Amino acid sequence: MKLNGTFVTRDIAGEIVIVPVGETALKYNGMITTTSTGAAIWEKLEKGVESKDELLEMLLDRFDVDRETAENDLEEFLKQLREADFIAE
Repeated sequence: MKLNGTFVTRDIAGEIVIVPVGETALKYNGMITTTSTGAAIWEKLEKGVESKDELLEMLLDRFDVDRETAENDLEEFLKQLREADFIAE
């Protein structure tokens, strides 16, 4: 899984937003607002990740959450990123 461009994250009044920058901003119109869970997933994607399972394990290690909830949250966030074409798998 990899990012499709260059992005920055910003904490604006307690909300984390992911914004395309540079030439990537010409391709994408908009940004994504996310939670701390989404921000953790994004951070891991920026560093490089091999699989969805790697992301799931990070969520289980980092947050006090059961596996089913973590899987659902992960899939929902990845769906948002796919729909915005922010990631390639």
